[in-house]
This record gives sequence, C-alpha cells and structure tokens, in this order.
Amino acid sequence: MPPFSFKFFLSVFGHVLPYLPITLFVIITSIIFSSLLGALIARGQLGESAIWRPLSQGYVFVLRSTPPIVLLFLVFYGLPKLLLLTLNININDWQKPIFVIVALSLLFASNLAEVFKAAYLSVNAGQREAALMAGLSEWQGFYRITLPQTIVVALPNFANTVAALIKDAALAYVIGLLDMMGAGDNLISINYGQHTLETYLALTIIYWIMFAFIEQGAKYLERYFGKGRIPASNPAEVIA
Repeated sequence: MPPFSFKFFLSVFGHVLPYLPITLFVIITSIIFSSLLGALIARGQLGESAIWRPLSQGYVFVLRSTPPIVLLFLVFYGLPKLLLLTLNININDWQKPIFVIVALSLLFASNLAEVFKAAYLSVNAGQREAALMAGLSEWQGFYRITLPQTIVVALPNFANTVAALIKDAALAYVIGLLDMMGAGDNLISINYGQHTLETYLALTIIYWIMFAFIEQGAKYLERYFGKGRIPASNPAEVIA
C-alpha cells in the first residue's frame, strides 16, 4: 500500500464534488416522498378503519424489517419484472436515480410513519377538545394547535431518520448509480485499488458537512416552531 498522499486526498474533492447534485437530488426527493407517504401511513395507523389500519401496520413491520440494500436490489431488479408481468409496463429504461428514490422512499416512509405517529400521540388530546370548544373547526384545531406541537416533537427523530437516509443513499453505487460514492468507487478502480484511504476520507468529510447542515437546520426549525410555545397546565391556554 502506498503512503498517504495529501495531494491525492485534495484532488479527490475535485473528482467527486461534481456529482454532489445527483446525491442531493436523490436525498431531497426521497425525503419529500417518504415524508408524504409516512404521513399517510401514520394517519392509517391512527385511524379506526378495519382495512387501512392493519395494512399500515403491516407496511411498517415489513419495510422496517427489510435491509436497505436488499430493498434496493428488489426495487432495481424486481420492480421492472413485476410491472412487466402484471401490467405489461416496461420501466427498464428508467434512470437509476428513480429506482433509488423509490427504494429509499418506501423504506423511510415506514420509519417516518412511526416518528409522526409518536409525535402526534404526544400532544395532549385535551388541547384538541379545547380548540373545538373555542369554536375552531377540526381542521383549524389541527393546523393551529396540534400540528405545530407535533412538528416540534417530531423534529429530533425526523433529523435522525434523515441522517440514516443519507447514509443508506450512499449504497446506491452498488447498482451503478454515478453519485459521489459511485464517483469515488470509480476513482479507486481507475487507480487499481490504490489511494483508497484518501478517497474514502474525503468522502467522509463531505458527508460530515452534510450531516452538520442537517443538524443545524433541525435545531433552527425546532427553535422556530417552538418559539413562544410553553406547555400549559390548562389545555385551553394553548388556544390564546
């Protein structure tokens, strides 16, 4: 193994950073879709429907029990065959980022569903009743009273889930996606396995910076949504 090359270490950033937009696109899009799907699944778990509640609970159990790399392979190799055989739809020409987004969205929707459900249940139910008694509609009570408190409670676990999503998104290179990790892997291959330490160290630093932004962003949002919201001993006080 050659000695550590600081020059090569610095050059790695120039090789992988051009692929940062692809990595960010996959991550941000997956966060959006998994959040929307997770909210729907959480709603299904909290509802009384004899159909949607067990289906939502089963979805969470199955997806949370599936390793990310296994789900990625199932979506990449299995979904095209499934759609072709059942609906005669050919998606083999889809770009690889789409398969990664589908896999990550399905996986992390199950995690976020649990985050949203726990945050919603943590809000005192008496506040909803007080909102209705004060003349607010069901939707107004949820939007003005329940939702802001749910967001504050959910943010720390939401940030942790996003951090896990970012780490699992790095697995996308195994199906040939040319994101940052894929570019780093190609760089190692071009150099016949040399300078592996420099390459992965540079990638680690980039991911550290990304995680720092996520952490600081979550703290800012927590302060923003929690500003002026002091827990009240009387639920009716929250309406003021």
